Amino acid sequence: MKAEAKRDRRPRTADEQIAEDAKLLSSQLSAMRTRLFPPTASKSLRSFTSGEAAKLIGVSDGYLRQLSISGEGPQPEIGAGGRRSYTLADIAALRQHLAGQHEPGSAKARTYLKWRDEAAGEHLQVIAVTNFKGGSGKTTTAAHLAQHLALKGYRTLALDLDPQASFSALLGYQPELDLTGNDTLYGAIRYDENRVPMSAVIRPTYFHGLDLVPGNLELQEFEHTTPRQLAEGAGDGTPFFARVQEAIASVAENYDVVVLDCPPQLGFLTLGALCAATSVVVTVHPQMLDVASMSQFLFMTSDLLSVVREAGGTLNFDFLRYLVTRYEPHDGPQAQIAGFLRAQFGDRVLTHPMVKSTAISDAGLTKQTLYEVARENFSRLTYDRAMEALTAVNGEIEALVIEAWGRSA
Repeated sequence: MKAEAKRDRRPRTADEQIAEDAKLLSSQLSAMRTRLFPPTASKSLRSFTSGEAAKLIGVSDGYLRQLSISGEGPQPEIGAGGRRSYTLADIAALRQHLAGQHEPGSAKARTYLKWRDEAAGEHLQVIAVTNFKGGSGKTTTAAHLAQHLALKGYRTLALDLDPQASFSALLGYQPELDLTGNDTLYGAIRYDENRVPMSAVIRPTYFHGLDLVPGNLELQEFEHTTPRQLAEGAGDGTPFFARVQEAIASVAENYDVVVLDCPPQLGFLTLGALCAATSVVVTVHPQMLDVASMSQFLFMTSDLLSVVREAGGTLNFDFLRYLVTRYEPHDGPQAQIAGFLRAQFGDRVLTHPMVKSTAISDAGLTKQTLYEVARENFSRLTYDRAMEALTAVNGEIEALVIEAWGRSA
């Protein structure tokens, strides 16, 4: 017993201490999830008021009430005081019902059902959200954009390429608990016989119309195996930079938009994502060190993509935009740097910045986004200010998608 106690008191090695901390943190996160999202310990999306549902669909609240009274379409849940509420699935069904009252493919039908028309040449829109500087708001931007598009009725796929998997956590998955092996994008782009179809790694989320390819540390294997494949010249004939594109193409018919959360470094995964992308959003925090870092990021990206192009990769972006994030309008130096960026890049800088908000930070404490929490959980001014900024940014990106399809806004 004394010898055993003595062994327990010995100094831990660095790897033992880190492993112990990882297990402790994981167990606490699991316990937190169980407390926040009982009884199945999985996330669920709140219902929407009649006014919120009407705004998302694009009709008046009075018209939605008439539909309910006449028994048309999915019926809302009636709560205390006769208040009507709709799930996101109900809202999607209402869109289908209203679109069905008009000529298929007509402009009127598309105001309700916004799915892309492949026969009309509307290609899958793949938006890569990227920057290799940590703290630029990349993952928060990607998560809110994906959820915005799903709320608006687009069939959306979220693709987590970051081994840290924060994107997956925001969308309801805890990587070390919910994933086993070969169930990230790596499973669909690996070089050996264990490769699986892209459809096998796609998972539904609690957000109707939003699916997810989750991430975890397994993704790092692609960074390790790719150099070996390049050296040996083996593999299945698909070069590393085309593998993400090929995987996405195999499920393209099921989606309108794919949102990629890229790793915070310029590795093989990020290059694959940029080659798969039809559009790119670069997040930048308006601080001089972040802008200087972005300069190096752009130089490196340009050099590497030119090599990929010479090797046969296709790089045709519908749009490239810079998004100012974590912006504080009353911060003089930030305003100067935002102005500097606009002077350099013109309309390639999105008109609307994403403001820094305690509402988004507070929602993140429970691994939620602003779209998931109700207005009454915050002061109205704080919530409305953050939601206004989110709607403006995501609406601007949505308009670029519609323009890329050749539709009028």
